[in-house]
Amino acid sequence: MARGDHARAARWALAVLTFINFLNYIDRYVLASVFEPIKRELHFSDSELGWTLSAFMIAYSLTSPVFGRLGDLFTRKYLIAAGVAVWSLATAGAGLARTFWQMFFPRSLVGIGEASYATMAPGIITDYYEEKRRGRALAVFYAAIPAGSALGFVLGGYLSELYGWRSAFFVVGLPGVALALLTLAIREPQRGAADSAAGSAAAAPPTLIETYRILWRNRLYRFVSVGFVAYTFALGGLVGWMPAFLERYDGMRTAEANQVFGAMTVVSGFLGTFAGGFLGDYLLRYTRNSYLWVSGLCMFAGAPVAVVALAARTPSVFLPAIFLAEFFLFLNTGPLNAVVLGSVAPGIRSTAMAVNIFFIHALGDAISPPIIGMLSDRAGLFRATLIAPVFMLASGAVLLYAIRFRAAD
Repeated sequence: MARGDHARAARWALAVLTFINFLNYIDRYVLASVFEPIKRELHFSDSELGWTLSAFMIAYSLTSPVFGRLGDLFTRKYLIAAGVAVWSLATAGAGLARTFWQMFFPRSLVGIGEASYATMAPGIITDYYEEKRRGRALAVFYAAIPAGSALGFVLGGYLSELYGWRSAFFVVGLPGVALALLTLAIREPQRGAADSAAGSAAAAPPTLIETYRILWRNRLYRFVSVGFVAYTFALGGLVGWMPAFLERYDGMRTAEANQVFGAMTVVSGFLGTFAGGFLGDYLLRYTRNSYLWVSGLCMFAGAPVAVVALAARTPSVFLPAIFLAEFFLFLNTGPLNAVVLGSVAPGIRSTAMAVNIFFIHALGDAISPPIIGMLSDRAGLFRATLIAPVFMLASGAVLLYAIRFRAAD
């Protein structure tokens, strides 16, 4: 492929995958935006609300390894297109729920559909962009997380107040079926095409068992995944419960809480995600561990700010604190994923991403909302959410410790 054609194909792939990632997070977080209306109509406890949010994460985690292996063996864009269609229909289906299980099941299907996308899309981007530009490309891709999450909150709260909470699921879910077709226009890159190692692109992937052994022996990959778990636990818990927190403790209405939190999420998320990607790439000229330094130090900086955000009741204090805490959290997105993808061979990247996704969600944001919900039922939501800054500190410690394994592995 000529250089100009390659650049255009890379930009198109990045644009399409980023746009679908934007939709991904709208669908993922629209549920959290209507927690309180659902609680009032369907009489769910806080624990049940937490489990409806975690239904997605449980299915997402359990099916990610399957799609990761498929992504290493087959054409990725076809699998992604099918997944986008499935999760979009399932999102709309949640709007028909009348009981806990009728909400739990379609949210599980959303997780299955998104697992096909999340395990393969970062690998396609990595195969298009060489290492010195990879952090920035992934920062663009992951900038869709705060934007989509914020719009999910804003749309959910707005539509809920105007037309009822069910309308939110219909409006954000159904358009995704058409967007699945965009994926088919991507030119599938050769695996490892942007890596410098000779012959890496042509190497056949090892067996599944051998792939798992390779990942287990990779200490950098292992420790970064542990730090990623703690980070995801904190992020998922805070994002899932913050709109309800603002309603209960700061006197906001459903739409107001979602609009305020959504606006702060999109701005802090954009700034943090881009800052992390560009800062990590810039510091690569001074240290190969720049991504880990950026992520680890920002976790330490963000933890005390998160405590202030949760404890304060004055808007002039808690609103800037929420903004800054989210900035530090989202700053990790590009650097951490760049380390995960860059620490393994091109032929096993989809599986490596899938295994990482399984653990960070199964032990992270799949369990943090219900854990916080159960703690809230017993001790109140304020005390329950304080577990998140503790996990932020743990994440920072593990990520900085992982630096020692970079040269060895």
